[in-house]
Amino acid sequence: MDYYSAVRAFMHAAELQSFSKAAEEMAVKTSTVSRYVSDLEKDLGIALFNRSTRGLALTEGGRVFREGATVALQALEQARHAATSLNETPKGVLRVTMPSSFGRRHIVPHLPEFMRLYPDIDIDAVMNDETLNVIESGIDVAIRIGALPDSLLTGRRLAPQRRIACASPDYVARKGMPAKPAELAEHESLRFSLVPDDKWFFTRTNANGTVAEQAIVDLQGRFRGDDSETMLALALAGCGIALLPTWIIGPALREGRLIRALPDWEAHPRRQQPSIWVLYPPKKTVSSKVRAFVDFYSTIIAESPYWDAELPKL
Repeated sequence: MDYYSAVRAFMHAAELQSFSKAAEEMAVKTSTVSRYVSDLEKDLGIALFNRSTRGLALTEGGRVFREGATVALQALEQARHAATSLNETPKGVLRVTMPSSFGRRHIVPHLPEFMRLYPDIDIDAVMNDETLNVIESGIDVAIRIGALPDSLLTGRRLAPQRRIACASPDYVARKGMPAKPAELAEHESLRFSLVPDDKWFFTRTNANGTVAEQAIVDLQGRFRGDDSETMLALALAGCGIALLPTWIIGPALREGRLIRALPDWEAHPRRQQPSIWVLYPPKKTVSSKVRAFVDFYSTIIAESPYWDAELPKL
């Protein structure tokens, strides 16, 4: 017995309450539908329909089987769509939102290669530091930086978000360099206003990766801001010690325009270590254009991002 065809015949007959109408819907003979249903009844050992001159009516067993068959056919159709979509050519408009600075430095430079690989995808880029509502804004993909984001979205961690405490040579010449985290309390710190309290969290690890020491520092400083590019500019100008992400600080460190402070310590503006994420609305089947973008940038950036590998050994 062709079980799939038999179940489809049963479902059509149950909906239309007629073998002949089901046969017309399936473009087969009425006798074929009748045979399919009879074979199902033999297999299940129950009657699925009560037959009369007025038509077909489901038995109790028929109603139970219909409920289960409905779920099974939907799951099969979803699996079929998911599999066939793998062969679809990625195409259409892909609306992407990303933080302005990170996007300009590490998403946009790779877009020419992405667009060369996928000539049927058009990019609509939204450079915005605000956290847009992805679904309401019609966003296909969002690049986000922070702690684990809204669980209603689906996605993948692209990379960890590491930060480095640093200052300009001019600042170090005037104010000195802290030898341990506690000494930061005596320095001008460039504070990040998106963090609820003015603290930095430090961790020092042993050679085997276990935590050797932790410290929390209350910051002092005349400036607070919400933009990494602004913090970078002020740090370069000698206005204080900044805690900057590694994806923005590499060139300044390599060129000696900034000096790393407390190189034996990992530092974060929050207790929970943030990450860089690529997110998209939850769907049973991810579109080929979204999958192409996510896979491309996951390969480009990776869990050990290229900007960390390019940092000078300090």
